[in-house]
Amino acid sequence: MPLSPSARKNIFNKLKTALKKQCPLMVVSKDTADTYEIMGNKPVPCGSKKTVVPGMYFSSTVARKDMVSFYLFPVYYNYKEFRGIAPTAMKYLKGKTCFNFKKEDQVIEHELDALLDKGAQIWKKLGYMK
Repeated sequence: MPLSPSARKNIFNKLKTALKKQCPLMVVSKDTADTYEIMGNKPVPCGSKKTVVPGMYFSSTVARKDMVSFYLFPVYYNYKEFRGIAPTAMKYLKGKTCFNFKKEDQVIEHELDALLDKGAQIWKKLGYMK
């Protein structure tokens, strides 16, 4: 069953609201009708050439035709730490950092908040935030 436009919008808005709670600690790097992205607030060296970027990518959400994707980069570094704090959300983890939501009831706000708070702690520990 395809995702209805209203369901897609509701899922996207829930995810966007959760991401907005991380600001001003995080900086909004992209805000369009179907994409919302935040990054750390401290310039850091990145990549093999250690090019300084304005902030390390943290998380984003993207509304797609048949799902809403939610990317949380700290999961890539510390998967084991995230499993216990959001068991329902972790069922929708596809790949290493991408969660794909196809129904509104799959998005549990307190689990999202826990994931993002844990991710922010990791970003601070790694020095990606002031």
